[in-house]
Amino acid sequence: MKKTQDNLPNIVYILEDHQAYYNHGSKFRGDAPEIYRPVFNRFASEGVEFTRCYTATPLCGPARRTMLTGLYPHNHREIKNETNHPYDREVYFDKLTEQGYKQYYLGKWHAGKGTAADFGIETISTPGYGNPYTMPEYYEYLVEKNLPHIKVRLEHVFHIPEVWDHYGFKIGGEYECKFMANHEHAAGLMLTPKETHETFFFADRACKKLEEIAEARKMGDTRPFHLRIDFWSPHQPYWAHPDYKRLYKADKIPEHPNFDNNLSNKPNIYKYDINYPMATNKILNYPNPVPWSTFAEVLTYNYAQQTMTDEAAGIILDKLKEMNLDINTIIIWTTDHGDAIGCWGGHFDKEAYMPEEMIRVPFAVKFQGHIEPGQISDKLISNIDVAPTILDIANTSFDKSVDGDSILPLCKDPNSHWRDDVMIQTYGNLETHHARCIVTDQYKYVYNWEDMDELYDLKNDPSELNNLIDNPYYETVLEDMKLRLKRWREKTKDTVERTWIRGKKLKVPKS
Repeated sequence: MKKTQDNLPNIVYILEDHQAYYNHGSKFRGDAPEIYRPVFNRFASEGVEFTRCYTATPLCGPARRTMLTGLYPHNHREIKNETNHPYDREVYFDKLTEQGYKQYYLGKWHAGKGTAADFGIETISTPGYGNPYTMPEYYEYLVEKNLPHIKVRLEHVFHIPEVWDHYGFKIGGEYECKFMANHEHAAGLMLTPKETHETFFFADRACKKLEEIAEARKMGDTRPFHLRIDFWSPHQPYWAHPDYKRLYKADKIPEHPNFDNNLSNKPNIYKYDINYPMATNKILNYPNPVPWSTFAEVLTYNYAQQTMTDEAAGIILDKLKEMNLDINTIIIWTTDHGDAIGCWGGHFDKEAYMPEEMIRVPFAVKFQGHIEPGQISDKLISNIDVAPTILDIANTSFDKSVDGDSILPLCKDPNSHWRDDVMIQTYGNLETHHARCIVTDQYKYVYNWEDMDELYDLKNDPSELNNLIDNPYYETVLEDMKLRLKRWREKTKDTVERTWIRGKKLKVPKS
């Protein structure tokens, strides 16, 4: 039976940002302490958790545009942060509007110029990367709740010294989090109530919206709704409330498997870094002058912020149930890309390399009464699949073909036919770098344009310590991986030889 507006499912989409996931916590490393995410774990157990989900690209803006369009960056052309390529391909908002959905977008945008409001969506957001702690809506929230503006005591700062005085950075000093954007390369202990953190602010606004929706339904409004919540966290800065920070002990966090690594068998992009004192002239120092003990301490703030974000998301899920809005509602919870902290010689932030730490993301879906609970899937999915899935849920699709596929059939039937490899790509971040990656259930190949290629056996070398690219024993594997990558590039029309990046004409790699 064709779904009508009255019985179309509601859609709730929870997106975290830049999450330390792979090789962090007990899911992937038995020697690492668990990152406490009880809400996500419970949520995943009530539906299907995908343990092999990959980002389309390990960078915020391109990945977020991918999640709107179902396209790889080479097709939607938002290939770097702030490329601001026009929205000349459909976004899933437009199709949901056609289906009669009332839509709400709360949180970080960073998918190109403007915000979700430009698509007719009711929005609490800010253009560009933005800073939630300087938004007028945040100040309104503080007044409503009789809360002070967030303050932290800075414990670690990795900006170059020239930046410190300008922005008032001082180790041990109080800081009000009013940086130009909410991405300070820093960690600190919150001096204000946990509710002053952006995650609880957006959780509160989401709950208010759900209350409004429930009230409207009592008045006869039967329209389905789509509510999307995009937290800035757990992206740095790692601001942690003491109640969460005390859950983690630095001396219990074991050294990352590839922390002490001279990168001799890696492409040059692994060596690029702008943080202080890790790098000199934008090249990572080896050995790293920042010891693992310091990284472990920083990770206690990172993990604490992950736990805070988990709790904030739980408040939204509880409100859904309280308002009886969890019925006929599908919920998707994931992250845009990973976090390179502590990996590959000791980075603080990401760049354009594509280790598993950067490209693996958590992903879970719940649809009460429609998706069997307790499923764990190792199928290779990607955030190219998010938009097609959302539209499949809404009984519609894009007018033109896209690169991703709906995972809804896979959620309902684990034995559904599915792909056996997936592609990831990058055009660089602060440094321009062109690369394509292909992953199967066991192997991973990365083509780095004008640089060293990479080949790994992920089953036997999950930390990617042994680059097999020149190992003659793996010649057949390498040829197979190259052929798989070629097929993906042909399928997604990844054949453009030149593209524009901030006014510079640059070549796109060929496989």
